[in-house]
Amino acid sequence: AFGVEPSRLFPPPKNGRVDSEDQRSRHCPYLDTINSLSSFPAGRGLKSHAYIHSVQFSHHVFLNLHTLKFYCLPDNYEIIDSSLEDITYVLKPTFTKQQIANLEKQVKFSRAYDGTTYLPGIVGLNNIKANDYANAVLQALSNVPPLRNYFLEEDNYKNIKRPPGDIMFLLVQRFGELMRKLWNPRNFKAHVSPHEMLQAVVLCSKKTFQITKQGDGVDFLSWFLNALHSALGGTKKKKKTIVTDVFQGSMRIFTKKLPHPDLPAEEKEQLLHNDEYQETMVESTFMYLTLDLPTAPLYKDEKEQLIIPQVPLFNILAKFNGITEKEYKTYKENFLKRFQLTKLPPYLIFCIKRFTKNNFFVEKNPTIVNFPITNVDLREYLSEEVQAVHRNTTYDLIANIVHDGKPSEGSYRIHVLHHGTGKWYELQDLQVTDILPQMITLSEAYIQIWKRRDNDETHQQGA
Repeated sequence: AFGVEPSRLFPPPKNGRVDSEDQRSRHCPYLDTINSLSSFPAGRGLKSHAYIHSVQFSHHVFLNLHTLKFYCLPDNYEIIDSSLEDITYVLKPTFTKQQIANLEKQVKFSRAYDGTTYLPGIVGLNNIKANDYANAVLQALSNVPPLRNYFLEEDNYKNIKRPPGDIMFLLVQRFGELMRKLWNPRNFKAHVSPHEMLQAVVLCSKKTFQITKQGDGVDFLSWFLNALHSALGGTKKKKKTIVTDVFQGSMRIFTKKLPHPDLPAEEKEQLLHNDEYQETMVESTFMYLTLDLPTAPLYKDEKEQLIIPQVPLFNILAKFNGITEKEYKTYKENFLKRFQLTKLPPYLIFCIKRFTKNNFFVEKNPTIVNFPITNVDLREYLSEEVQAVHRNTTYDLIANIVHDGKPSEGSYRIHVLHHGTGKWYELQDLQVTDILPQMITLSEAYIQIWKRRDNDETHQQGA
């Protein structure tokens, strides 16, 4: 048996014994007996759990998960054998710059050690209890090439300085580890456990997001991107990171205060001349765009079935054309707002607002959004002066997160594009199936990631 739980590490022996060079190189006669995985608390001294276990159960091969060195107990010597490299690689996969560069062209399936085949990157994640909301977001982000490539190479972030006692960098480390496991071409199984990643999420979010309680995918995405950006040393305005390089766009927000609706018409008219009621404009950055759905009608057809309404994507994108006004109400005041995009990011996230919270419960809007999978041009949503400098404004879909069922007890699944093959796959926890592109548009899309076409590249999504 040997430890496989990274949270429980075996430090060097506490009994003062030091392995000599010839002991370190000794061949271990017990390698052929490895047939199970167990984990033990720290230590391999005479009173350690691992030492006692080795004597009682004749399990002799142990792995220090911190140093990735193997030891034979109770003899306490290091085992050096090339046959163990497969185990250490699964625990800590590494990627060269060349391997990372070739991922976009990868079309070959890998064979896991249990005999199943899988495409690296198109890999299921365990739903430990109720964490499918986080799984879907993590799988979506793992298929955004520049973000993935950054985290596959630990050297990109391992030397970032953080304040003493800062725990948020744990998110960066665990996300990098998860990326490398998802894209590992030599996995033991065709799925990966997100347990360590999610433990870091629970800790760093102060239990706002949990493994045992269903969370909201948009809330988690928003928190996670901002937390990653901050942990990488990013700031709100000046210091950028890979997160803002990939996802951050900008817009102008025009705001106009409205007189109270109960006031007489003459008084309203007078107030509109005051400075307080004049339109103001601010420039703002965004990580994602929230698209509002029209209110779903409640009428039924002859068979008493609720008719599910549909709306074209471009109708709900009109919010950002610089003309459409929307009323926002606060406890005391009402405002009219309109939005105009001024910068489009390389990867654009849409969050479709399906849930409305009122005093008693959360309602879900089941409206189906009709969207093309490729060739969505957003030029008309940019101001005229910005259009001149934005050469590329056309986007193709690469990830589509779906929420099925009721607001409180629904489930999440995701559609992702495999860039190498141009095929679409549906992932729901451990299940991975291929899917026709035209089926994607029939789902209750909740979060989408779109990739901007650059340098006149053509799309190659499955026909």
